[in-house]
Amino acid sequence: MSLKKNSIIILTVLSSFSCNLSSNSKSDYIEISREKYADQLYGFWLGQSIANWTGLITEMDKIGNIGEIKTGDFYTSDNWGADDQRSIWEDESVDKGGIKIDFVLKDVNQIWGADDDTDIEYMYQYLLNYYDTNILTANQIRDGWLKHIKNEEENYLWVSNQEAFDLMIDGMKPPETGDPKNNTSYMMIDAQLTTEIFGLFTPTRPDVGVKIARLPIKTTSRNEAQEIAEFYVRMHSLASNPKKFKSLKDKVFWMAKQSRKHLNNNDYPAKMYDFVEQLYFSGMSWEKARDSIYIRYQVDQKDGYDITSKNLYCNGCFASGINFASSLISLFYGEGDIKETIKIGTLTGWDSDNPTSTWGGLIGFLIGKEMIEKEFNTNFSSKFNIHRTRQNFPNNGIDTFYNMASEGIRVVDRVVEKEMNGEINLVNNTWLIPIK
Repeated sequence: MSLKKNSIIILTVLSSFSCNLSSNSKSDYIEISREKYADQLYGFWLGQSIANWTGLITEMDKIGNIGEIKTGDFYTSDNWGADDQRSIWEDESVDKGGIKIDFVLKDVNQIWGADDDTDIEYMYQYLLNYYDTNILTANQIRDGWLKHIKNEEENYLWVSNQEAFDLMIDGMKPPETGDPKNNTSYMMIDAQLTTEIFGLFTPTRPDVGVKIARLPIKTTSRNEAQEIAEFYVRMHSLASNPKKFKSLKDKVFWMAKQSRKHLNNNDYPAKMYDFVEQLYFSGMSWEKARDSIYIRYQVDQKDGYDITSKNLYCNGCFASGINFASSLISLFYGEGDIKETIKIGTLTGWDSDNPTSTWGGLIGFLIGKEMIEKEFNTNFSSKFNIHRTRQNFPNNGIDTFYNMASEGIRVVDRVVEKEMNGEINLVNNTWLIPIK
């Protein structure tokens, strides 16, 4: 079943484009259905929202104690459906109210709330269409942040995002806001959860995805944190590649392996990837694999990952590195199954809502709206409240996944034509994207 509401908007947008097919052979192009892509973008926002709110239950509950692992230091599969335990910032005075570690599902009578895993991506998509551009400038990013982010707590910014925002208030622009000499949190997770969507704006072309995401990534990150964010952008771009696979698991693993090729072999992201992949193929359980990354990277500080030696708050539990390794646990062991991936991501530890949101959104894109609803046996709400965390958007901040998907299609239309030298086929309602 197609998204009929979305299709009407898409066909309206189409009328503003011309289609001038070149003399090149059709084999020189990858053809992608715009209508199907809209359904997949809907799936991205829905899958990300489910994973985000599920992962938030366990956010910062388990970060390790820098030493030998003891029972209770981390969650295991047995904790699924059991009581949520206190996070590092919750003391005995906090009433957990019987909260269980389980999927958070909002039906048609409810509204999904924005969070830091979705709201900056929403803002970037909005800004790209507001300015009718494919690549945001430093001024556009700074003006967008200052307009749409509250200048007081609770503004749902942390670590590098907050430092970058403070620098913008003082007049600084990207990419200087992410430069290590200005932003002491440049190695944190922030860019990973705010820029994946640029990969979806560049179907089948991760090189273009990284290009248009570069300034947003460098707004808050550098070095390995930037490299990890680019890894996620590449995976999201490769998700639309029409290459045939026997299973969704095979496709996800192929996307990961292709993205791994662009990691610097001498830096810790590549070494983390190789280590987790090795653990997975060894047959080790995901819990033991998670314990292994904790010992290797936070206790023994292997492969150049030396966050522990910096004596940061919560031992850098927001850092890009350990959360990248954690995300790979849920990616590999989830094997392309959206429910299993979200469950493992929620239980793995550290900043558990962030990696979980990344893969929930990516798998949600791969399978689309209808399959997500089938997997969870739920008719989900399509409403989204961006004003839970941000401000100054139309309609008092109430949007829908249908409209958000259509806005994404508008961005892709421009990117295909202007950044990829591709074309829009008005007859078939498809994009024709040149093969590099």
